[in-house]
Amino acid sequence: MIGVIDYRAGNSRSVTYALDRLNCPSRLVSSPAECGEVTRFVLPGVGSAGMTMKTLADAGWLEYLAERVLRDQAPFLGICVGLQVLFEHSEEDDTACLGWLPGTVRQFDSSRVRVPQIGWNTVTRASDHPFAAALPERGHFYFVNSYYAVPTHDGDVAGRTDYSVEFASVVARGNIVATQFHVEKSGPLGLTMLRHFASGEEPC
Repeated sequence: MIGVIDYRAGNSRSVTYALDRLNCPSRLVSSPAECGEVTRFVLPGVGSAGMTMKTLADAGWLEYLAERVLRDQAPFLGICVGLQVLFEHSEEDDTACLGWLPGTVRQFDSSRVRVPQIGWNTVTRASDHPFAAALPERGHFYFVNSYYAVPTHDGDVAGRTDYSVEFASVVARGNIVATQFHVEKSGPLGLTMLRHFASGEEPC
């Protein structure tokens, strides 16, 4: 069972709709108490890093997810802000984030490009991690983001995209994977990646 974390800054229902289309069992979970049958987690995001972290903390998710994902190695997929909060710090709201992956999140330079980036952009595969196997060598995906991740370790980068600066649009380390783009809004390629995660074709 996939637990899609439902919180105020998220777009959780659009993810569950996509999983329903794929016939992948899922449920919205708004607190750790609802996760008895959950074996995989999705953290979607539409909103700010600061609000996301506050909402997760207030609902008791921080300790619970650290236990399930870091200790028990439950598969985890972050989407959009769900990717950004994996890192140590975000410039958005000067936010301390989960710190599961080393690195920071920076804002695009609005003097060079339109911020936020809204629309389709190219993702180039950059890793042999099993999750990246669902990526074509180059494919188009749907983005809505003003900030981008800068991982400390290149080995955590599974896909790259250029928007005035090259940034990590897919990250993957062991059981933790994430996309800056919206898999649920990225047509057949996005749904392929979501199915790949849901079907267990990555390390657990």
